[in-house]
Amino acid sequence: MTTALTWRHGHDVLVAEPWGADSVRVRAGRHRIADDRPGALLDRPADPGASIVDGALVNGRLRVEVSAGGLLTARRADTGEELLREAPAHFWWPGPRHFEPAGAGGHRVEQRFAAYAGERFYGLGQHSHGRFDQKGMVLELQQRNGEVSIPFTVSSRGYGLLWNTPAVGRVELAVNGTRWVADRAPQIDYWLTAGEPAEILRRYAEVTGPAPELPAWASGFWQSKLRYRGQAELLEVAREYRRRGLPLSVIVADYLHWRHLGDWDWDGEDWPDGPAMVQELRGLGVELAVSVWPSVSPLSTNHAAMRDAGLLVATDSGSGVHAEWPDGETDAPIGVSFYDATDPRAREFLWARVHESYGKDGVRAFWLDACEPEMRPGHFHNLSLAAGPGAEVANLYPREHARGAFEYLGQQGETEVLSLVRSAWAGSQRYGAALWSGDIPATFPALRASVRAGLNVAMSGIPWWTTDIGGFHGGDPDDPEYRELLVRWFQFGAFCPLFRLHGHREPRTDRAGVGVGGGPNEVWSYGDEAYAILAAFLRLRERLRPYLHEQLRSGLPLLRPLLVEFPSDAAAWDVDDAFLFGRDLLVAPVLYPGARDREVYLPAGARWTHTDTGTTFPGGRTVTVDAPLARIPLFLRDDARLPVNQED
Repeated sequence: MTTALTWRHGHDVLVAEPWGADSVRVRAGRHRIADDRPGALLDRPADPGASIVDGALVNGRLRVEVSAGGLLTARRADTGEELLREAPAHFWWPGPRHFEPAGAGGHRVEQRFAAYAGERFYGLGQHSHGRFDQKGMVLELQQRNGEVSIPFTVSSRGYGLLWNTPAVGRVELAVNGTRWVADRAPQIDYWLTAGEPAEILRRYAEVTGPAPELPAWASGFWQSKLRYRGQAELLEVAREYRRRGLPLSVIVADYLHWRHLGDWDWDGEDWPDGPAMVQELRGLGVELAVSVWPSVSPLSTNHAAMRDAGLLVATDSGSGVHAEWPDGETDAPIGVSFYDATDPRAREFLWARVHESYGKDGVRAFWLDACEPEMRPGHFHNLSLAAGPGAEVANLYPREHARGAFEYLGQQGETEVLSLVRSAWAGSQRYGAALWSGDIPATFPALRASVRAGLNVAMSGIPWWTTDIGGFHGGDPDDPEYRELLVRWFQFGAFCPLFRLHGHREPRTDRAGVGVGGGPNEVWSYGDEAYAILAAFLRLRERLRPYLHEQLRSGLPLLRPLLVEFPSDAAAWDVDDAFLFGRDLLVAPVLYPGARDREVYLPAGARWTHTDTGTTFPGGRTVTVDAPLARIPLFLRDDARLPVNQED
């Protein structure tokens, strides 16, 4: 029998119940609590021995109490320390929980909590604003290219909170209060846990699903560009890596390798023999990753069947056309629809077609691009999906798209499933989703923002992440200034969970405002000096791959903010430009043009050995070390031994 704390007043009801160790799920609604609404939480774990003590729900280290007036407060059960509490907007109305009718039985809902001096928030997905600490930010809970909404945050006060609704909305982390808003939802639903950051991340994975084992082939180097125009060009690049003796694990066939969006098949003119291509690449030790888009052109062979079966996303008003995209022979963009990833029938239809084409050729790595979905304009409120109204469920879309790949490929016997995705939601990690940074600029400010975005993704429960090394939009391979940026970004990328070179380089070609081709983007494209550096980092990554897989099995992210390993060091909570690669290697990427040294904070509680000089420093101090173009500052923790030098 579940131990639960229930409060009622008039038509308002609130229920708090244990949901995993040191954790509680809180739901509040009008009249009743629904158990069948979509969210991120898996089924309730076995009762961990929670109890009602003096009218409060106590579950391990978390204590939740509700006042006679209905105000909820969460405390540490062992110390009594207040973690967070509800705060009314006004002494009369509205209260901390607000339900505003939105038609058809739905509500616009708000949940308000008090603000605390000095509190910091980490996680909440991936954003381009360049901040690690999210305090003071207003963040939209909506998916866009490069803006990934994962409504889970870790607070410096010792708790983690998941806003367990896929509704479009926002979170406001203001000085005078915290407010979560869903534009349309049947009820308030959030999950709360207490502990240190590492414990919070592990608890979150337990209740939303852990990531599977990272496929062995995925941890090596990924070569990509916008775009290889055909089979012959792509194969020649892979052969050149072999001729040069350079490690290569994955090469990518980007978009427009099809005749029409929604065909999910090769254009036979430029890609005439998929099986032979995959076979040759496998002989070189290389996997082929293929771009799969969720959009369906009316010219596609699948459009009519999907339309008639109700497998395309519907709209409340207007036609079911969600974006314009160049397709077929015409230069003018054409209106396309998106398949409904929240419908199991639609997922089965799409992945069956993918398997009939690429899968039977031997392809097992897929790039799920534009999976927000990328609508133009992005009016998610007008969507009608199988899972519910767009305003209520739209953020589910990228997770369910990755779910389709994971479940269908698993049914086909594939045991190592990874999908490179541009968007994600809470729980995406359990479906083998590897998030990347989206279409970002090729600038040093974008590199700095990418480091912080990657750290926040790690704090959002997504352990597999990567960035477009060198940025996506632009970059001239012949420009010395850009070559420096590419080298510094490549050095950072070598210590990301996935190591991937991609971009739309100069000279770029466009069609109907969309890039269709670009300049060279292989490691030998940037001159002899850069090539020597990039080749050295390719080989360094190869030496670190066994360690990488070992660290991912720990249940913690590989790209690890210092605060995860050193929560008792207050200064570690401020570091947003360096990180731990697993437990034992501190990485300090160089993030400014012309920099040839950099300051590095070494956390207290460990000794740190600079790998270039062999000098050992005590923790709790900032040091300045040389950082010539060919080097990135690295420090080993305590007595750790890793093959970071060529002679290792």
